[in-house]
Amino acid sequence: MQLLAFILFSTAVYADEAYNVLLDSMKDKNFVTVERLEQDELQEFCSQPRSASVDQARAAKLREAALKGVLIPKDERYLGDWQLGEKVASNGRGLQYSDDPEQENGGNCYACHQLDPKEVAYGNLGPSLSGYGARGQSAAMLQYTWTKLWNTHAYNVCSHMPRFGAAGILTEKQLQDVMAFLFDPNSPVNRSQP
Repeated sequence: MQLLAFILFSTAVYADEAYNVLLDSMKDKNFVTVERLEQDELQEFCSQPRSASVDQARAAKLREAALKGVLIPKDERYLGDWQLGEKVASNGRGLQYSDDPEQENGGNCYACHQLDPKEVAYGNLGPSLSGYGARGQSAAMLQYTWTKLWNTHAYNVCSHMPRFGAAGILTEKQLQDVMAFLFDPNSPVNRSQP
């Protein structure tokens, strides 16, 4: 707990020291390696203190790179099976040292969003997605949502939402299923409460 407090409350002066303490305390275990502590350019940019002035040109460059890196699904087939998407959205396993790397990761969407209006346990870091399908299934809406799931930083450079596609957290098939969970009128996301 003391290490965590030290890291969270360290000033920029102690940032290197805090990183070294963290690095020394971490060990590779199963498929989780210390390499996960290395930040890419986007993570480094978004880890600046809130008091730092934002380099808008760099932010625009990072946002543009994120958008260019989005892979549109084959044949622009955005929607899969909503029932499988519901399972992905409610599955919080994956990418932890104790998880089986042979099993697909989950999206853990309920940690941040309300989806099914009947669900009583959900996070509120992100907006409610209940009734998401009411936005329609226009090409623009499907591409917007796919891009948001693939790499949300294409729209909000320092978003807290995971880069599900770009980081390889979810497969293309899983993303298609989550898309169906969001858009299909038969999905619990889009059914009105009784």
